[in-house]
Amino acid sequence: MAVQVPTREGQHYRAADVGPWEMLGQYELDPPLRGRGKLFLREILGLTGMEVSLNRLGAGKSVTFRHRHREHEELYIFVKGRGQFQVDGEVFDVQEGTVVRVDPAGDRVWRNHSDEPLYFVVVQARAGSLDAKRGEDGIPSEGPVVWPEA
Repeated sequence: MAVQVPTREGQHYRAADVGPWEMLGQYELDPPLRGRGKLFLREILGLTGMEVSLNRLGAGKSVTFRHRHREHEELYIFVKGRGQFQVDGEVFDVQEGTVVRVDPAGDRVWRNHSDEPLYFVVVQARAGSLDAKRGEDGIPSEGPVVWPEA
């Protein structure tokens, strides 16, 4: 059964409250994908230029298949825990603060060989699609920043 994710939206945004990292295990993939602890955000947030997933890999668990992509590069952002990542047969350690970018053709798999869950974010986007250099896409808005009184 799919867990409902509370969302809020306005003319130019959609926000969701998916809960604490420790609660990611409540999310289960819809067929044909299988598994728990992974939440894709594309449909929830209406993403149009990337796919993002929030992930929990339990202690002692491993992804059971290697994979690559046709067009998408992936960015893995490890936010809690530790494990190992393998790209094209090369194995290296990952932990909170590790970020890994993998080309579409990179053959990848990862595991959590620790006693605690491993939490990470994965961002997928079409390789070569980013046109603007750092900061060039931002446009300053007019007027001061105003926050309501707390």
